[in-house]
Amino acid sequence: MTRTLPAGLTVTARVPASSANLGPGFDTLGLALGLYDEITVTTTGSGLTIRVDGEGADDVPWGPSHLVVRAIERGLEAVGLWADGLDVLCRNTIPHSRGLGSSASAAVGGLAAANGLARKAAPELALTDAQMVQLSSEFEGHPDNAAASVLGGAVVSWSESDADDESQRLYSAVRLPVHPDIRVVALVPSERSSTALTRGLLPEIVPHRDAAFNVSRGALAVVALTQRPDLLMVATEDKLHQTQRAPALPLTTRWIAKLRAAGIAATVSGAGPTVLALSDRPFPHALRSEAERDGIRVLELEIADGVQVN
Repeated sequence: MTRTLPAGLTVTARVPASSANLGPGFDTLGLALGLYDEITVTTTGSGLTIRVDGEGADDVPWGPSHLVVRAIERGLEAVGLWADGLDVLCRNTIPHSRGLGSSASAAVGGLAAANGLARKAAPELALTDAQMVQLSSEFEGHPDNAAASVLGGAVVSWSESDADDESQRLYSAVRLPVHPDIRVVALVPSERSSTALTRGLLPEIVPHRDAAFNVSRGALAVVALTQRPDLLMVATEDKLHQTQRAPALPLTTRWIAKLRAAGIAATVSGAGPTVLALSDRPFPHALRSEAERDGIRVLELEIADGVQVN
């Protein structure tokens, strides 16, 4: 039986950005980054009000089709709650269509806000982290970004068929303890990228040797992220998606090559065009200046914890 939330409940979800793949871990490895969107939700007597400040304010629908609103409604539905009205305020700092998981963050933030309302009204109904990973990944169709925003840190994620319904996917993830010496820098170009477009560049069939190469590098990436930062260069090598996407991402491709030539483990962040740089050394000032002359924002970011609600 669905229960109706009282008017006047307010929660704020603070959700981190994320980077997916980290080189070899296509649709599997993710990393939560210290760049945050905030979503404040208040239950009201009726209707829907939504305001968006910051990134994406002019690009996204301000109504029931907004991803945050859909995620709030899905989260409430999952726990058997209903709100007669909602006031939603989104304060966005995560760039859109840049490979930093903005859509996953929106889904996670909306679900987390719904979960926060549930904790206030009916704590016994609140979602677990595993349920949050499942629901947010259903919006995305893959769990790497969403799981990173839910759990924080680095994640290894996977999916499998539901034994009771082969048409349904089950999404799971575990968090990895990231080595404290690892530094993260995101180089964010001004142009945008379409995930659908860059996925369309990937072949349906890959050579066995390339698959084996990525299996080895993906396993090594776990070691590099948790214990051996000195292995980051070799652990971020890839043969399944970055070369294939390169024609659509010329600036990104050039900067990955430039950084790797300087001994910095650099990869495409998600579908790009952002470049993710991982190192145990400070980012060189000369490279920062050169990137800025190319119109690239250079962001030194902390590795973030998962979504927080208060």
